[in-house]
Amino acid sequence: MKQPHVYILASARNGTLYVGVASQLVQRIWQHKNHVATGFSQRYGVDQLVWFEAHSSMEEAILREKQIKSGSRKRKLDLIETMNPDWRDLYEDILSG
Repeated sequence: MKQPHVYILASARNGTLYVGVASQLVQRIWQHKNHVATGFSQRYGVDQLVWFEAHSSMEEAILREKQIKSGSRKRKLDLIETMNPDWRDLYEDILSG
């Protein structure tokens, strides 16, 4: 099912962060985890899904992605800590959800 999401990946707790947008979240995170998605996430080993947010349209998701990317690292960490204080990899959660 296609539903736009904004997501944050991390290399480890308080590690390198990557902010992305996807129309099929499960498929996109699988690509990151299996290093099919080349570029930043592959180069820095950023493959743990630590935060995500669903949106009703891709336009809305892209605007939110840009807002998050332009914000400070502290704001990104606050988003993660609010939803996922233990920094668990949420990939298994979205597989069963």
